[in-house]
Amino acid sequence: MTATTLFYIIIAIIIINFIVDKILNALNARHYKDALPKELIDVYDESEYKKSQDYKATNYKFEIITSTFSVILTLGFLFVDGFEFVDTIARSYSQNPIIIALIFFGIIMLCSDILTTPFSYYSTFVIEERFGFNKTTKKTFILDKLKGWIMMIILGGGILALIIWFYQISGSQFWLYAWALVAVVSIFMNMFYSRLIVPLFNKQIPLETGSLREKISEYAKTVGFKLDKIFVLNGSKRSTKANAYFSGFGREKRVTLYDTLINDLDEEEIVAVLAHEVGHYKKKHIIFNLVTSIFLTGLTLYILSLFINNPLLSNAIGVEIPSFHIGLIAFGLLYSPISEITGLIMNYFSRVFEYQADNYAKKTYKAEPLITSLKKLSKNSLSNLTPHKAYVFMHYSHPTLLERIMNLKK
Repeated sequence: MTATTLFYIIIAIIIINFIVDKILNALNARHYKDALPKELIDVYDESEYKKSQDYKATNYKFEIITSTFSVILTLGFLFVDGFEFVDTIARSYSQNPIIIALIFFGIIMLCSDILTTPFSYYSTFVIEERFGFNKTTKKTFILDKLKGWIMMIILGGGILALIIWFYQISGSQFWLYAWALVAVVSIFMNMFYSRLIVPLFNKQIPLETGSLREKISEYAKTVGFKLDKIFVLNGSKRSTKANAYFSGFGREKRVTLYDTLINDLDEEEIVAVLAHEVGHYKKKHIIFNLVTSIFLTGLTLYILSLFINNPLLSNAIGVEIPSFHIGLIAFGLLYSPISEITGLIMNYFSRVFEYQADNYAKKTYKAEPLITSLKKLSKNSLSNLTPHKAYVFMHYSHPTLLERIMNLKK
């Protein structure tokens, strides 16, 4: 196989992924104006349903623009040997492979972020604002960007530097050391994400003593689930959309409730949502996802180790001097179909786990408040209640609202 052949395989992968995605989105969009099933007729009134349809249609049109811009930019960059140009700039500053790679990815990530920021700004301050979701100030938007860059430099840059160093000292066996590094970082982030990362972007305060905390504690006792750390996060700082999640293990185990969730739901519904989250914990879904993620990372790194020494990878995207960081880019483009397949499998398991967590909540608490909470959350986020089955299969990590309600009513 020649570098030219590999180049056109990469181009074909990008174009096919784009076409498939557009077909799925178009199929989904055709269902935006479907009549609601009788089980969901109480979610929206007529004006609210019209608003949800407008919201979906607006995001659909905007997604066409952003994704088309992205794919044209990527293809154009490949055809004009953009990676060779950036690599030459990086090599003009150093001969050290680690520094070259850091400069290379720094330029790529910075330019990409600058080009896509106007789209992010428009989505936040025009679309989300128009439909009443946005609470982000321009100051917060800018600070989030800066903090994101700093985190990328420290975490992303640090991990990349170590992986290249492993490659320098161990050759094709680097994947074992890189796998161990990623596993440690993944476990650490799962343990301490809420304590170390979340405070950089949001405030968290312990849930105050009162009837809600008492109900949560009473429920936790009935299922033998020790839960001392219950926090409220100021999600309303950025959006009116609500959420709740568990994080950590052992002493670091905690539940975080968005303040928007507390405002949108009554206490029975909040406990039902937490019962669902406890179900994920009790059914070992969090452990399964962590272990599976680490395993898939190891598999990807192993496959990478088989090809990273081949200069064809670098030559395929127009770079004359083979290197680890260029090979990593080419491998990522070629590996995307496999990533799609593993993503489909993980989404399938995720949907199964959602049913199991719902069933746990129904068994240990009540089904009805969970049903009403799901309806309220769907309404308040203007969710699509009539998605196309193919779109659900390809993209949804949760069953549809109708599927969850039908399961809970069994």
